[in-house]
Amino acid sequence: MARRVGLLVSIAFAASVFGIAAQAQGIRIESGTYGANCGAATGNATRDLAKHCNDRATCRYIVNTRLSATQRASCARDFTAEWTCDHREFHRARLSAEAGNGSSLVLTCVPSTGAGK
Repeated sequence: MARRVGLLVSIAFAASVFGIAAQAQGIRIESGTYGANCGAATGNATRDLAKHCNDRATCRYIVNTRLSATQRASCARDFTAEWTCDHREFHRARLSAEAGNGSSLVLTCVPSTGAGK
């Protein structure tokens, strides 16, 4: 009997894990821009952001961008990420200029199931 209960618990646990995984969608980066508020070109960080985050359910991205010749060293830069979840839901997140280089941003496509959802 104990063996049967253990098997049922294992099956229930596996079903819940697979259910959560089935709900998670893959991140698809649309654009990443570092320093738009200082005149930087839109999408200048897209390639690096996509390399780190595409096809993941959740991604922690650390802003680590070198200044281009056209950016002023005295300007505190912002960072904006735009992504979709399996090409359906559009999301945008932004780090303020005060956050600066070395800050991190978490992107996710995992549906929220917390209070109020």
